[in-house]
Amino acid sequence: MNNGAAAAAYKADRFENAPPLKLVLMMYEGALRFLDQAAAAHAAGDVPRFQERCLRAQAIVSELRLALDGAQAPELAANLNGLYLFAEGEIRAGILVGAATQLEPVRDVLKTLLDGWRRIEVSS
Repeated sequence: MNNGAAAAAYKADRFENAPPLKLVLMMYEGALRFLDQAAAAHAAGDVPRFQERCLRAQAIVSELRLALDGAQAPELAANLNGLYLFAEGEIRAGILVGAATQLEPVRDVLKTLLDGWRRIEVSS
């Protein structure tokens, strides 16, 4: 097995065996990382990378929204759904107008939510 295949297997195992809360944390961290990379690409004038990184962050936010279970906590799910829709819309607007400034409110929302999930993880 070459190094690339070994790294891919390790990554896949990390996701497949992670508890649900850990997966949520990893998704938030990934979305934030892609938003940071999008902002850096924008600053460097790399429009294709800016758009691609935005789309990756948007895909993660969409997955978080689609995974909501309103039966478990209807009010919480509705609130998170609204925040995720806001984030998706702002990312889309950022791509359309080519402005990294559109990503800052999204980053703030996701960072706040990540901090909240981390507090839940610590108290579990």
